Amino acid sequence: MARFEDVVPVRPRRTHEERLRLLRETDVEAQQLAALRSPIGLDLGTRTPEVTAVSVTSEFIAHANGASGLPLSLYTGPIRRATAGILPTASTLIE
Repeated sequence: MARFEDVVPVRPRRTHEERLRLLRETDVEAQQLAALRSPIGLDLGTRTPEVTAVSVTSEFIAHANGASGLPLSLYTGPIRRATAGILPTASTLIE
């Protein structure tokens, strides 16, 4: 069964506030509402349906793995940080 925070509306930003209002009326807890993000997806610079799907999927994967979604070229150290036991921090970013 999906958790509340696993539900991600793929809708325009302009409808997000209305969606939150309607959910508040159904007694959804503030903590659950705070978990909703909109719009979803990484900025890949295009608006085609195919790239939008990649963008949304990429954000899902990054979030599920506790990753930043930033380009790997911005980091120092091992690329496979999870297997190395390293999580990205400001100190691992290339300045």
